[in-house]
Amino acid sequence: MLKRLLQDHKHISILLNILAQKRQLLSAGSGVDFKVIRDIVEYMQVYAEHSHHPVEDIIFSYFTAQSKAVNDNKLDAEHHKLIESTQNLMFSINLVLSDVVLSKDQLVADLSDYLTQQRQHMEYEEQQLFPLFEQHLTEADWQDINQACQQKLIDDPLFSQTDDALFESLKEYLIKAETNL
Repeated sequence: MLKRLLQDHKHISILLNILAQKRQLLSAGSGVDFKVIRDIVEYMQVYAEHSHHPVEDIIFSYFTAQSKAVNDNKLDAEHHKLIESTQNLMFSINLVLSDVVLSKDQLVADLSDYLTQQRQHMEYEEQQLFPLFEQHLTEADWQDINQACQQKLIDDPLFSQTDDALFESLKEYLIKAETNL
């Protein structure tokens, strides 16, 4: 399960790097494909918020119960903050796609804040939480966790080999970007 979460983080990092590139282009006054930005943000809503983060929450809850560690609610608070941030960014992007004029500076700032939050969140998990899970949870614990996570686990709609058409244009964008490296 931990391996899957780390793989998700690698995939999310790829998308955050694309958002960072789009932010730089926008900041420089260049045109950007807002549909790509929207698709990335939508992916974060569809997959990260409905599968990835709930699985992390289940593991953390299990860990705190097993280890009697104090749950400071930081993980839960960060996940809620990311949901709000993602909703706000999606709102702004949809306004732009609906031809509503938004300040370029505000959009650049929103993207910057979003990127910072996402990256700091993954860093917190990878440097503080995941090592604790790896160190303290046994194979039997992971089996219990796997069972508990089954309702929240979905195939990654972008990076798995599913026939899900939801992110088809983003998949094509990633393939083109990869071949242009």
